[in-house]
Amino acid sequence: MNHRSNEPLAEPRDPVVTRSRWRLSLVWLVPLIAALIGLSMVIHAWLTAGPEITISFKTAAGLEAGKTPVKYKDVTVGTVSTVALSDDGSHVIASVSLSRSARSLARTDSHFWVVRPRLGMTGVSGMDTLLSGAYIGVDTGASEDARTAFTGLETPPAVISGTPGTSFTVCADDLGSLDIGSPVYYRRIQVGRVASYGLDADGHGVSVQIFVDAPYDRFVTADTRFWNASGVDLSLGADGFKLKTQSVATIVGGGIAFATPVGSAAAGPGASRFILAKDEATAMAPPDGPAQYIELRFAQSLRGLSMGAPVVFSGINFGRVVSMKLDYDPATQRFPMIVGIEVYPQRLGPVLDKLPKINGDIEKVAHFLSTMVAHGLRGQARSGNLLTGQLYISLEFVPNAPKVSYDVDARPLTLPTASGGFDQLQEQIASIVGKIDKMPLDSIARHLDAGLADLDSTLKQINGQVLPATTQTLQQARETFGAAQGMLAEDGPLQENLGQTLQEVQRTARSLRTLTDLVGRHPEALLRGHSADQSTVSPVTAASPSASQESKQ
Repeated sequence: MNHRSNEPLAEPRDPVVTRSRWRLSLVWLVPLIAALIGLSMVIHAWLTAGPEITISFKTAAGLEAGKTPVKYKDVTVGTVSTVALSDDGSHVIASVSLSRSARSLARTDSHFWVVRPRLGMTGVSGMDTLLSGAYIGVDTGASEDARTAFTGLETPPAVISGTPGTSFTVCADDLGSLDIGSPVYYRRIQVGRVASYGLDADGHGVSVQIFVDAPYDRFVTADTRFWNASGVDLSLGADGFKLKTQSVATIVGGGIAFATPVGSAAAGPGASRFILAKDEATAMAPPDGPAQYIELRFAQSLRGLSMGAPVVFSGINFGRVVSMKLDYDPATQRFPMIVGIEVYPQRLGPVLDKLPKINGDIEKVAHFLSTMVAHGLRGQARSGNLLTGQLYISLEFVPNAPKVSYDVDARPLTLPTASGGFDQLQEQIASIVGKIDKMPLDSIARHLDAGLADLDSTLKQINGQVLPATTQTLQQARETFGAAQGMLAEDGPLQENLGQTLQEVQRTARSLRTLTDLVGRHPEALLRGHSADQSTVSPVTAASPSASQESKQ
């Protein structure tokens, strides 16, 4: 029997309820963190996003979407997002995303350009991009108006905004060899550069914008003169050969120089617009003042006279030639040349104070010129250089000039002319050539030929007869001189006999001198002779015993 049957049955227990708990797996943390990072990046991008702008360039050289940065003062302020071709295919459009801090760069007058290595007249630029790559440079403007579409510059600007200095405008007839970046010199030191240039509205000139760095801009005053320093200034004058240039760079790329005349106003703010002279001499010359137009009528050819040729009065550069035209005179059936000149009376300087006050009155000018013409004032075309044949106009008082009638009512004012020195020289040369041509050169040549033949015959006779006889005579003379020289030798007989003779003459002269002394002391000795009691023997007696005997007798 099962013993368990007697045991009481256990009471049934309540059913156990199991509650499940939701736990976060670590695997889900990775996408959660990524989502949070992405969200923060989106928020950061939204908070830091700046304006979107487009820049058009001719080519996409140096541009790469997503990589090419935009820099302002070497700080990255944006990135090129896309580079696409324009609809017409004439240029490319680069979309640029600027940072929020650079939103002020998108102004109406801002400029953008691609910075890459460039080789120009002023040197090499953008060398740092060889390693870092090209980037877009920015030059902010001063406008407050925003803009989203820009046209990029093909070359970097010469002057960046904010550079200390001052901009000036110089006006010229043409640009010459100047270009953006051409240097500006003061006392041969580069103090600035050409920033830009453009054609004037009327098309009659060019306006060049230059920038002079501080502190050199204070030397530009209202009296400052600017001139084109491009190339080489070569001149050959009375004081020799001259070669002038600012630097080697100006020979290749051009340049501008400026200076202030001595004695002008002190340095300080002045004008901002100046005239660009062609050279230093023209720029530093005194002000010309108003010009007076005069015409000259020449009957001779003026080959060698060109526009701009100088007009000289009493050695002073008084003006220049401004026009040349051909005319016809029915009376003489000739074609005279009408030369128009402009003269500047103020170049006469203090002389104007002694002349009549004309003040630009054309009637007074005409009457004054009539007086000068009556005194011989004439216009002449003279040669300035015999090598090149260049001519210039000279206004001079010609001595004994023939009188001419002068119409004071004629307009424009006209001065009579006279033949220049070069024309007179040509006439004289032509006259000499004519006289030479009239000479009987053939007859002279025949006579000269006959004379030369006679001279040749005479010379042959001299060589055949006279010269041998002359040679023989000279030989005999040489032998005679040799014999004479032998006789006069120190050991020769003639020399010995001559020495003895000279000794006898010397002794005779000594005896005569003694005799003269004795007669001077004892004149009676000539009659009585010399007394025996004297201590000395008479030299006369000793020398001549017969004379003593005769005196005793």
